[in-house]
Amino acid sequence: MKLQLESNRLGDYLVELPPYVEWHSPLVKGHVDGIMGTTRSAAERARLAFEVARDGVAHSFDTGHPVVSIGAEEALRNGEGICFAKAHLLAALLRGMGIPCGFCYQRVVRKGTVGSGHALHGLNALHLQEVGWFRVDPRGNKPGIDSQFTTDHEQLAYPIRPEMGEVDYPQVFTAPLPSVIAAMKDSRTCGELFFKRPELLEA
Repeated sequence: MKLQLESNRLGDYLVELPPYVEWHSPLVKGHVDGIMGTTRSAAERARLAFEVARDGVAHSFDTGHPVVSIGAEEALRNGEGICFAKAHLLAALLRGMGIPCGFCYQRVVRKGTVGSGHALHGLNALHLQEVGWFRVDPRGNKPGIDSQFTTDHEQLAYPIRPEMGEVDYPQVFTAPLPSVIAAMKDSRTCGELFFKRPELLEA
């Protein structure tokens, strides 16, 4: 897929967006400092940040816990969040290390069938000088899902099935979608959020 950048300026993908995508908060800064102290390679730093978001934060729909994490600091503090929160965390970690990162979305079926309805799924695209832009999905693995940090091909969480009304959107946004943030803020529990997630990317 040819990605469509919202902005051609890399600096727009490095902006801190409090309170949801910020790296000066204590837990996020701690991870940023720890990763940067481990390696000088931008690619390796990006991989380690991806693993923090994918593996260090559980997916709330997998755990069944009601807490709604929205921002990067919340996701680390609570130890869980849905795909959007994990994407916010990965963006905060990468931007905090000077690695441009944006926000991407897919439209997927909620429960595996068209009859269950559709909802947006959040993931990221990042830029490495030696690679260019590529997408990764920090959703979190489980049986049937094997998302990996790869630069030569995509290995995302969900295969998109157009025949089921699913859509792989090519846009790379500089900030999380307002509709996504609104749905998360308006949900008292993750059970509510499961059904309040936006169903598609508005034109």
